[in-house]
Amino acid sequence: MALESNQIVKYFQKKNETAWALKRVNLQISQGEIFGLLGPNGSGKSTFIRIASTLLIPDEGTMSVFGLDVVKQAKQVQRLINRVSVEASFFRMLSPMENLLFSSGIYGLPKKAAIQRINEIIDLIGLERKRMHDRIKDFSRGMQQKVAIARAFLTNPPLMLLDEPTTGLDPRAKREVQQLVSDMNTKHGMTILLTTHDMDEAERLCNRVAIIHKGEIVVSGTPDQLIQIQESKTPNPTLEDVFMAYTGLTFSQVETEEEVAV
Repeated sequence: MALESNQIVKYFQKKNETAWALKRVNLQISQGEIFGLLGPNGSGKSTFIRIASTLLIPDEGTMSVFGLDVVKQAKQVQRLINRVSVEASFFRMLSPMENLLFSSGIYGLPKKAAIQRINEIIDLIGLERKRMHDRIKDFSRGMQQKVAIARAFLTNPPLMLLDEPTTGLDPRAKREVQQLVSDMNTKHGMTILLTTHDMDEAERLCNRVAIIHKGEIVVSGTPDQLIQIQESKTPNPTLEDVFMAYTGLTFSQVETEEEVAV
């Protein structure tokens, strides 16, 4: 099993109140699949990703990556994963090439091999080579997100954690990133955990999905299975209809929540 969570609980204290981010979440993600964790803003999906990437410690329960405990064996887990989040961080006064070479050096990639790998990836996701030496602070948010994705794929990690990776990208860039995700899975066998509120993206990329709402998994299965379940309630349903049925939110409401959060 690539990732397995057992009764994961996470809460935060806010003044005199307890905010429950995750409520006994159980998930099993098989090696080699793309698994989508779908939910609105504040549903707990990013908290789950942060625990999987060893950035947060769960309050209860256990999580393992390829059989390694994310708390007790964090350093070993970190060698097997990489993560892309909405809030990409860089050395902003440096260029994308300098940022990527710095990251590759941390992972021990020789410079010549790193440059070759960087050029391969930036061509795949549509980053212009002539801009790779501009300062990253001058890039748009969407362009910075592309650099973050290139950085994450540099090392071909066995497990990739993608937290809203296409947020802020224009439609063409979004398709290029989605194709890269699909290629890394099919050609390199990479296991991918993808959080998104884009139902089209989830249906296009994911082998299986789970919908999380208010910290709880409310339904899971393949996109086709979930759509079939909804057929008895909605004529010609889509995955968006399934999402609405289990969260009570429309896609436009989710987009509004995400824009406010950003």
